[in-house]
Amino acid sequence: MIRILVAEHLPLVRRGLVASLEGESDLTVVADVGSGEDIVPAALDVRPDAAVVDADLPGADGPSLAARLVEKAPRCRVMLLSAQPNPGHLKRAFAAGALGYLSIEVGPEQLADGIRRIIAGRRVVDSELAVAALEAAECPLTPREHEVLRLAAGGARSKEIAAELGLSAGTVRNHLSRVLVKTGARNRVDAVRIATEYGWL
Repeated sequence: MIRILVAEHLPLVRRGLVASLEGESDLTVVADVGSGEDIVPAALDVRPDAAVVDADLPGADGPSLAARLVEKAPRCRVMLLSAQPNPGHLKRAFAAGALGYLSIEVGPEQLADGIRRIIAGRRVVDSELAVAALEAAECPLTPREHEVLRLAAGGARSKEIAAELGLSAGTVRNHLSRVLVKTGARNRVDAVRIATEYGWL
């Protein structure tokens, strides 16, 4: 029996995922949570074989959640589901240690089969998204620049970003200046737009 943790912020969608997975004879949901901050504690508590995680949880970043799970619960295989899958997120998810990345619109059978495949150590991804990822431009941003831009995209000001990352406001402004140069953007709003279009955010 494959033990699964489900993380999805929308109660109705979460219940649907749980019911769908519980309908499979070899799958069982041992925990379900509604926020990113509850994922690791739940994984440490119930020790699941796999985690099915909404990559778009509010206030959370799918690849970062995958990295935390891989670090804290290395026996747990991670499958990310996204409402807006894009090549940049796919690359970051796999780099973070996730083994699966699918659209949340996949059918129940495809999700169940995907879980079985990641348990076997294989990677699972939508074929069209895999092709797009191969064709997508590489992200020119450093991990720190990416983090700064991600927080800026959420509406945080330089001082707030500095406090969040333990940096000075001047260092944050320097990172943002380099982001503008690397993306060819006119301002931070334009940089967010460009990064989103290329799948870097």
